[in-house]
Amino acid sequence: MPQRYEPEFKKKIVKLHLQDGRTYKSITDEYGVSKVTIAKCLN
Repeated sequence: MPQRYEPEFKKKIVKLHLQDGRTYKSITDEYGVSKVTIAKCLN
């Protein structure tokens, strides 16, 4: 069963990438989410 993330968590991921300039790798390392998950949050 796929992991479900709360909307607030998704917003945090988007902010980290778009506003703070964090890379996918730095986010995956810190939060344990996949690059695909990050891409889905951004769409």
